[in-house]
Amino acid sequence: MASVMEDPTLERHFKGHKDAVTCADFNPNRKQLASGSLDKNLMIWNLAPKARAFQFVGHQDVITGVQFSPSSNLVASSSKDRTVRLWTPSMKGESTVFKAHTAAVRSVAFSHDGQRLVTASDDKSVKVWSVHRQCFIYSLNQHTNWVRCARFSPDGRIIASCGDDRTVRLWDTSTKHCINCLTDCGGSATFVDFNSSGTCIASSGADSTLKIWDLRTNKLIQHYRVHSAGINSFSFHPSNNYVISGSNDGTIKILDLLEGRLIYTLHGHKGAVITVAFSRAGDVFASGGADSQVLLWKTNFDSRSYQDVLLQHSRRSTPDPPPHLSDIHPRGPHLHHPQPTAIQVICVFSCFHLQLLNSWPRLTPMQSAAANSHHYNGLPECHVANSRLDGWIEGGSASRAESTAENETRANRKEGKGRREEEVEMSQTHPLEVLSGHPSSVSSTLRHIVQQLDILTQTVSVLEERLTLTEDKLKECLSHQHPAAQKSCS
Repeated sequence: MASVMEDPTLERHFKGHKDAVTCADFNPNRKQLASGSLDKNLMIWNLAPKARAFQFVGHQDVITGVQFSPSSNLVASSSKDRTVRLWTPSMKGESTVFKAHTAAVRSVAFSHDGQRLVTASDDKSVKVWSVHRQCFIYSLNQHTNWVRCARFSPDGRIIASCGDDRTVRLWDTSTKHCINCLTDCGGSATFVDFNSSGTCIASSGADSTLKIWDLRTNKLIQHYRVHSAGINSFSFHPSNNYVISGSNDGTIKILDLLEGRLIYTLHGHKGAVITVAFSRAGDVFASGGADSQVLLWKTNFDSRSYQDVLLQHSRRSTPDPPPHLSDIHPRGPHLHHPQPTAIQVICVFSCFHLQLLNSWPRLTPMQSAAANSHHYNGLPECHVANSRLDGWIEGGSASRAESTAENETRANRKEGKGRREEEVEMSQTHPLEVLSGHPSSVSSTLRHIVQQLDILTQTVSVLEERLTLTEDKLKECLSHQHPAAQKSCS
């Protein structure tokens, strides 16, 4: 697990837009950053010191979305002028225009092979385009209000879209059918995206919440309410361990998905934060806001490089498979080979969190209300300038170490072998040989760890379901109590 080592730091700020910055994206070659604005201009910022920026003029209205192609040779932009443009990110700034929709285009994104574009619009449709042939392919039309955002899954088999109809929809790109509709949004869904492995999607809303679903189980696995106003944008770290979000409350929040909590609150913009984006390597991220600035931040809090994360995933005996379309909806017989029964969830909980979740169903309604309020709004916030998390981080580390020791004790009792195993340090920076001096012992220890993780993830799934039911009952109880209290007062 990556540990929190240093605070994120503000590296640079870019000034060139004359109005609010609405969108931003990094070039995969790590040399450029693109941003769009209410001023109708597209800026390409060269990240090399003292390098010149390019300003591209062509859109007739607000630019709403921007993204580099995977090959780095194109930039796509969407606009309220109902068009999408493909730009060459060079001094010439040549562009090709797609007359895309009959209303404002809210977002644009490339497929991961760079062959297709997906656009979302106020005309309530999602459209897919061929980049090479520069033509329309097909349209998806089941949203009942403006569509705010649409994204391809990493394998290109699924499109996720969200909008003002308060739904997140998943589409099969081969059949063009909507295969699932998530209706848990409390308000307009403003942004949606997949994590890098394609196993989870997240959506943000005008109700200030950020929700993460596991596509393999069709379950809501994490729910955050850490902002005090609507969330405009978010971005997964390439390791899938962190999410950053930007909000109308003027802050950037950084969430640790493994711990399931807020770890940083950044104040850098004057006014709303409209867009945030990690670089492809995750070492830096950008934010844009109503103050017309683009800020470049150094990540720092991820102590390992993304290359180390990839190496770790390659060593796993059961890597996360992308979800099969049949796994999402409907729940009929699968046509593919059966997957392992144990589902590896991106959100890995420590024993401390499991004990906390297990205590939920035994709470009284009033205690549950207090606990629920604390869970969403009482998370520790770190107002970062150049401060550190000192005692709080140390306390969290101590809790994790204590929970690990309890886990090992339970495992030894269950096996009943009467022998004491050596404590294993699961640090990604140490080689696997620390587990034992013999290769056979390494493989058996790893098998044992995988078995314990399987049990843990199954337990988490059950507890998550119980937690969701408890929250639903609590909301229903409070909704009945509120009218009764008003009548008694009157």
